[in-house]
Amino acid sequence: MGEREQALISAGRDGVLLRVRVQPRAARERIVGEQGGALKITLGAPPLDGAANQACLKLLARCFGLPKSCLRISSGHKSREKRILLTGISLQRAREILEEILVNG
Repeated sequence: MGEREQALISAGRDGVLLRVRVQPRAARERIVGEQGGALKITLGAPPLDGAANQACLKLLARCFGLPKSCLRISSGHKSREKRILLTGISLQRAREILEEILVNG
């Protein structure tokens, strides 16, 4: 695993922590890649009433093959920079999925 992936994802006390940078009101919902030590995600939802946060969790749940209930924002609720807590997945498996996402898009 490269240094880039390790900076994006780490073991947390209650699960796996993923650093993300969200761009709301984008044309497409997708994971763009790595930017500044975080996973850059573009979302169609606006940052109003938590819509972008919910869209972010839904996209990540789909990408990691987890139910949305296994993800929560641990910090950055009102910021573009967020830390997402993933439960129900090992750090090793999360790293494998992240590496695949970054390589294949």
